[in-house]
Amino acid sequence: MNHTNIDLHLHSTVSDGTDTPAALLEKAKAAGLGLIALTDHDAVKGYGMLRDQLKKDDPLLLSGAEFSCRDGEGKYHILGYAFDPESDPIRRLTDEAHHLRLDKVNARLEHLRTAFGFTFPEAELQALFALDNPGKPHIANLMVKYGFAEDKQTAIHAYIDRAITPSAFLRPEQAIDAILRSGGIPVLAHPVFGSGEEEIVGADQDQRVRRLRGLGLKGIEGFYSGFSAAHRAQVLALAEEYGLMITAGSDYHGRNKTVRLGDTGLDPSRGLPEGLERFLASVLAGS
Repeated sequence: MNHTNIDLHLHSTVSDGTDTPAALLEKAKAAGLGLIALTDHDAVKGYGMLRDQLKKDDPLLLSGAEFSCRDGEGKYHILGYAFDPESDPIRRLTDEAHHLRLDKVNARLEHLRTAFGFTFPEAELQALFALDNPGKPHIANLMVKYGFAEDKQTAIHAYIDRAITPSAFLRPEQAIDAILRSGGIPVLAHPVFGSGEEEIVGADQDQRVRRLRGLGLKGIEGFYSGFSAAHRAQVLALAEEYGLMITAGSDYHGRNKTVRLGDTGLDPSRGLPEGLERFLASVLAGS
């Protein structure tokens, strides 16, 4: 199995993807991927679902998750890899994240009701809150279904994003600490992109990476489907400067994003950066 053909940033129906974990595994096999990580938002349930059905020649699977964090300096997505998903720190972190997510869903639904008069049948709301990780895409799908918006993007940008949601968030140091204490590797996801359309480059990106490294960050997502060549070069330079490991991920969400599975921008034939080699050596050591 070629472990340099990788995609370490995938989402399933456990969060806001449209493929079940099982379907995602089949697509990863068809794409020839040798190493994958299911990184659902604030959740680890999908990892167990995949681990239990892996066969001998299937891709190697890493435990993973993507934690949505914020502090006074901005918004961050912290990826965790190769941690113990049953550990107390990870369980406490995912539980807190889930409760925070439900508070935001309630606030967004109330905003749609009071500001626009949009309401949904009780059965739809019960199904929404029964999801592992309900969020904006799920509400947007309901809006399209009931004719409140033409498409999901309009639903999110013209209506849902106008809601004032609770100010409580996971802090990046919480996620980093929980991942480390669970034996894992904390990685900053898509470091060029912050909140919404925000783009973080130059000195701002350097300051952000340096500060998170001081909190225990061990890696950075250097190869990503949304990066230009210039983006990638700057991120890889930061990884080298600060001695960070490097990962590669597409941020695949199935039909919820126009991103192709395995589209990371990584070309193994050109050789692997030292930081990516260190990451692979670390996670493959026990495989």
